[in-house]
Amino acid sequence: MKSASLHYSLGIGTLAVVSIVVAVWVNAAAGRFEEYQGGAAREDVSGVALATAADEGYCSGQLRGILRRVLTSCGLVKPGGGRGCQPLEAKSVAALSGNDFNALFQPLAHRAAILQFEQDSAELDQAGRALLEKSFSDQRGASYFFVVSRASPEGSVGHNRDLSQRRADAVLEYLKTTFNDPDLEQEVGLLWLGEEFAQLDQEFCRWTRSHPESRCSTLELNRSAFIAWIDCRL
Repeated sequence: MKSASLHYSLGIGTLAVVSIVVAVWVNAAAGRFEEYQGGAAREDVSGVALATAADEGYCSGQLRGILRRVLTSCGLVKPGGGRGCQPLEAKSVAALSGNDFNALFQPLAHRAAILQFEQDSAELDQAGRALLEKSFSDQRGASYFFVVSRASPEGSVGHNRDLSQRRADAVLEYLKTTFNDPDLEQEVGLLWLGEEFAQLDQEFCRWTRSHPESRCSTLELNRSAFIAWIDCRL
């Protein structure tokens, strides 16, 4: 009788110990899982830190695809000088009509800005520099700064290709000389379009411009560089 009672007591004791051990193990596992979830956006399985990016509401599949192609194929700035897509390449990079390409950026109206240049000029004036500084400083955790420069259709096609490239380069150069940003060369993507692709229409006159007081026809509007921080998972 005493032996049975002893076995019963030992069984209850053992069950209690096992239950406590299991509970501790489960709680520890849950803690480790929460820590993993919290760090999953920052590290891959090898523990290497990764850049994070928010997937904002404007990040459509088409915009994400264009951004990826521009940044990795023809627009990602490399040490020693920037690269960018020339107008003849832009259509294949976008894989869209000019109007469709511009429409992708409509949801960015609250963040984007248009730097206006004088006719046949690639010099950033004081208003353009001020707006560029304000826009670039307002990163808000975004990963990529997109620069899309254009030219109005006065002059030859070749001249306007060169002019739009010089406008994009002027934006990049000012960023380099103004901001001590060690990641600048991995953040800025350039796309110059000349007069041949994705001309802006009157609707874009409502966007933030470096010269909001000036007349805004399509001619003035396309002597410009469109700039915006974009945060999309690529």
